[in-house]
Amino acid sequence: MHKNVNELFDNLWQNYLTVTPSADKIHTLLGEQNGKDVINDHIALRTFNIEKVNLAKLAAHFEALGYKDCGDYDFVAKKLKAKHFEHPNTELPKVFISELLVEEFPQNVQTIIHNMVDQISIDAVTADNFPYSGTHWKVSHAEYKMLLEESEYAAWMAAWGYRANHFTVSINQLSQYSTIEQVNEKLKASDFVLNSAGGEIKGSADVLLEQSSTMADSAVANFSDGNFTIPSCFYEFALRYPLPSGELYTGFVAASADKIFESTNVKG
Repeated sequence: MHKNVNELFDNLWQNYLTVTPSADKIHTLLGEQNGKDVINDHIALRTFNIEKVNLAKLAAHFEALGYKDCGDYDFVAKKLKAKHFEHPNTELPKVFISELLVEEFPQNVQTIIHNMVDQISIDAVTADNFPYSGTHWKVSHAEYKMLLEESEYAAWMAAWGYRANHFTVSINQLSQYSTIEQVNEKLKASDFVLNSAGGEIKGSADVLLEQSSTMADSAVANFSDGNFTIPSCFYEFALRYPLPSGELYTGFVAASADKIFESTNVKG
């Protein structure tokens, strides 16, 4: 396991940028006017609820560095369960990990997923780099398309494997912007495409969290039968509101996260 939490996040970030070049541009765009580095609110990771690689196995990499389980979420329509984790050092990013409920899918989908997971070595799951280790399997583009018909999430995992699905700009930490609308307008003025599923802004002050996100970049994925350009990862933006105690809300809103998942949907 990583000895240093910052090293883990640095590696996750560098790996994420390889398939999400727009995030680097946005980081610079928001950071240069800010006069300081952009602060990451949270990352999201994906996996399957298969014992070998389930949510708990991914979480172990963060729990070893002091992260604690702070919330459970159910996404019934997308057949997912999720948890979020926080570190006692509140300046460190939160971690949102979800797992696909494989047994709820048709047999052909289950077979493809189990074949993928069977190709992962047990040692790989506990290796330091597992959270950003990418794919461990050979899968065809035809299988990817079969998965895509049933679950965008499963197809994304087949293509990209273990890596941050997104990083998130903390709008609360930006000195030049105080609202999510201002950030969204700046992004659109710079020709970034936002996820409009459920509206550009997900959530509200009433639920103590507002979120928006870009639509995923396109990147070349390597399949067993060739290379294909498909959606990769996206960048999210979050504005948190204070609880009655005055502390910022640190949880997630399932209805909003449900729409954020659609940032990796195939466009058009």
